[in-house]
Amino acid sequence: MPPLFNPRLVNDPAGDPGLFVPFFYEKRALLLDAGDLSALSPRDILKITHVFITHMHMDHFIGFDRILRICLGRNKVLHAFGPEGFIEKMAARLSAYTWNLVENYQNPLRITATEIRGNELASCIFDCSSRFVPKDFATQDLQSRTIHTESSFSVEAAILDHDIACMGFAIKERFSVNIRKEVLQDMGLVPGPWLYAFKQALYAESDPESLFEIPVQYAPESAQTRFSLRELTDRLAMVTKGHKIAYITDAAGHEQNMEKMIDLAMDADHLFIEAAFLEEDRDLARRKKHLTAAAAGRIAARAGAKRFTLFHFSPRYPGKRDRIEHEARTAWNTSGTKDAFNRFPSR
Repeated sequence: MPPLFNPRLVNDPAGDPGLFVPFFYEKRALLLDAGDLSALSPRDILKITHVFITHMHMDHFIGFDRILRICLGRNKVLHAFGPEGFIEKMAARLSAYTWNLVENYQNPLRITATEIRGNELASCIFDCSSRFVPKDFATQDLQSRTIHTESSFSVEAAILDHDIACMGFAIKERFSVNIRKEVLQDMGLVPGPWLYAFKQALYAESDPESLFEIPVQYAPESAQTRFSLRELTDRLAMVTKGHKIAYITDAAGHEQNMEKMIDLAMDADHLFIEAAFLEEDRDLARRKKHLTAAAAGRIAARAGAKRFTLFHFSPRYPGKRDRIEHEARTAWNTSGTKDAFNRFPSR
């Protein structure tokens, strides 16, 4: 069975940063950064339930207006997270528009905004029905890196240095449910959305003796379709460590930052990491508080990431994607294990 998520970059690596993370078998997605979102269809945007913004530079947040425009007039709650100052910036963004007619919307959009302030989370609500005036301010202590938790996954954050606070994020599946395909075939069952429902029942820690029924269209007429959750789990499922995705961009390459990035990305199945500059321009990278491709490769190797994808290339390198990737791969090979090269995907 595939992992819970199917992440993909919103744009080409030379375009605005952004990671679209749709769920398998569910009309839902997470979004990490909201630069230019023209590559996402309205259908994609309507799937988004949570937006995680690294920082408020234009190329990471300008696309929020497109989300807002498409979601207006719909009965939807959108959860948005960002660094300290995020609520103030969100309020300024929303107050720039005139909302005198929103009382006519039958389905009011609601935005919950949360900012990460070191060891504290602060939040408030922006409600379309009250013209997006912020209300219901609240704070809570943050005991760990985890800023959001659901039954099936959690999101962690690290505060990185970009001359301002810039968030790095990691999405961790609670555990992975692998289906024994040969047993599935022997039982005469056909894969489908019911497997996702089965996985969700396990995440929710449903009563093992509760009844789980497989829709008849996924089973031949003679096949059994009703099982206790315990029996179906024993026969079909192999529960293993969950999938992990990490996302790092716009971060200075000094050692303290590197350690934070490595810790956040540790053992990631897929690390998405910026490679803004080539190593020959490392002085420029240092001044602009960005990573070189070589630094990205070293971070991925030291974190033990199984796979990594580079993005956020500087426009000063048109047509040099292969060179950027080669530099990162070389750094990976010299920093990692003997089999590191075979585990690096060029795309």
